[in-house]
Amino acid sequence: MMDPFRKRLLTPQAQPPMATPRRGVKRRKMADKVLPQRIRELVPESQAYMDLLAFERKLDQTIARKRMEIQEAIKKPLTQKRKLRIYISNTFTPAKEEGEGGERVASWELRVEGKLLEDPSKQKRKFSSFFKSLVIELDKELYGPDNHLVEWHRMPTTQETDGFQVKRPGDVNVKCTLLLMLDHQIFNCVRMRFSEIPMKLAGLLQHPDPIIINHTISVDPNDQKKTACYDIDVEVDDPLKAQMSNFLASTTNQQEIASLDAKIHETIESINQLKTQRDFMLSFSNNPQDFIQEWIKSQRRDLKIITDVIGNPEEDLM
Repeated sequence: MMDPFRKRLLTPQAQPPMATPRRGVKRRKMADKVLPQRIRELVPESQAYMDLLAFERKLDQTIARKRMEIQEAIKKPLTQKRKLRIYISNTFTPAKEEGEGGERVASWELRVEGKLLEDPSKQKRKFSSFFKSLVIELDKELYGPDNHLVEWHRMPTTQETDGFQVKRPGDVNVKCTLLLMLDHQIFNCVRMRFSEIPMKLAGLLQHPDPIIINHTISVDPNDQKKTACYDIDVEVDDPLKAQMSNFLASTTNQQEIASLDAKIHETIESINQLKTQRDFMLSFSNNPQDFIQEWIKSQRRDLKIITDVIGNPEEDLM
């Protein structure tokens, strides 16, 4: 068993060592990282640590302010004007007999596709995602009032596609009109303040006119595939918006930072314990006689407290 006197020296009664709390039980604070003034006076080099601590505090404040600015900025529409190139093409399949009693009817197929020009984003956006609706109006004289319209409208369950196809029988050129309604977002937000409504409505009093393209579907056998290109302006999310969202959601270094903070707190606690032990030893070396007398008085007080609480140890042993 450790000698009581030696144990008393290693663990001063006046200032018992601080128990290291379990992680997650005690919330660490910035003040817990600060070295006490008495230690800074004892070790002048510790001022370099205090300078780093002040810089960390300033850096944390700057990062917190920037995060708030990004959170506010990401709520607002952040878009760029880009060129969407639309490709309108068609193929023609001539009539052909297919054995006895069978015949293949002449037909054509119209394709409407498109892509963004100079798209820096890595994720390819589907062509249909740019539009709210697409209507293809064929020649009513050729296909009648019930079969001359081909319509696509965005629905909550719509699956995006890279293009649209229309196939019809026919062996003559067909005039058609394409009406493309861009998918403009009304207000770009789920909620808004009542005072913001007039400003939001100013530029949205009417729906924009659809984009109208007149095209001729060619069935010339010498021209198996004919393509027309049209460029239109569309609004796409600024790549910076995705970067800001990733920054807000990023937790890459959080675990490492928390681990380093825990080490700093543990080191500061250890320094405080060592300082307490050093003061205890110095008081003994400066005046051993007075120290021993004070220690005996302290032990007597402790013994009295123990016996008052749990009874007389000598009687319990009998």
